[in-house]
Amino acid sequence: MSFTFDLNTVWFILVGVLFTGYALLDGFDLGVGALHLLTKSDTDRRLMINSIGPVWDGNEVWLVTGGGALFASFPEVYATAFSGFYMAMILLLFGLIFRAVAIDFRSKLVSKAWRQFWDISFSVSSIVSALLIGVALGNIAYGIPLDAGKEFVGTFFGLLHPYALMVGITTVSLFMMHGAIYAVMKTEGDLQDKLRGWVNPTIIFFIICYIIMTLATLLYLPHMSENLKASPVLFIVPILNALAIANIPREMHKGREGRAFLSSCASMIALMALFGVGMFPNLILSNPDPVNSLHIYNAASSQKTLKIMLIIATIGMPLVIAYTVSIYYVFRGKVKLDESSY
Repeated sequence: MSFTFDLNTVWFILVGVLFTGYALLDGFDLGVGALHLLTKSDTDRRLMINSIGPVWDGNEVWLVTGGGALFASFPEVYATAFSGFYMAMILLLFGLIFRAVAIDFRSKLVSKAWRQFWDISFSVSSIVSALLIGVALGNIAYGIPLDAGKEFVGTFFGLLHPYALMVGITTVSLFMMHGAIYAVMKTEGDLQDKLRGWVNPTIIFFIICYIIMTLATLLYLPHMSENLKASPVLFIVPILNALAIANIPREMHKGREGRAFLSSCASMIALMALFGVGMFPNLILSNPDPVNSLHIYNAASSQKTLKIMLIIATIGMPLVIAYTVSIYYVFRGKVKLDESSY
């Protein structure tokens, strides 16, 4: 890997950090949503929703910020991605909208049919959103058809190939594991005991999906391991990832769900780092003609723009981090239902 620590590389890392922050935070929201229908009583479902109620909208700030950073630093990537994945983006948008509406509307009426409809909407939209995020990542790694003008020349259904769907399913399993651990951390009593029993099955589901996805990547996407081969020191990333995943059931067994959640976060950071290492310096790989790929140099804004945006990011990112930390501090502790609850 030819690594030069210039402004283009800095922005590659910053954009990755922002999307990683979104995966960490909204990942457990979507995971809780995916598990929502497994609870049966109205009280348990309200507790599940209220565990993420104060934070889910703030978590989406990281997605908006990441999209804005991508537009400012690599506008051609933004244009190609949003045009190529247009239908997928619209479906993701609908999924996130229905997730939000379901949270706010569910308890507006004391009606079993009304609440059942929004429960299904909440769960299905969470699963579909997680799946689409994974499908997008799978296509970026696999490559999409781009012409000489860097424009997408494929179809929506062409994006739903087996590898992309496998990454999508793996993403769903990862978010379910992440969400189950978070929900255990935020609940107590019988619901917590029930959720604690779900953690190991979600871990097993994720590990099976992850192994299959890794084998498929090594067999069919050899370019994703080229940088690891060129810089063996980077093998520390998959090693740390394996250790983080292995530590989750250990911490859960000892009743330390907070540490288990941190291990889950560490595994997600390592997975995103592996994705970044595999892609660098490409941002969107062109398949079958790699010469048309978009990378950090041919798709970047001017050096002056990157420099000005870096100054703005240096000021803005601490504010986003401070907001996130303060919200989680204010709403720390176990979930309690009261008259202001969802």
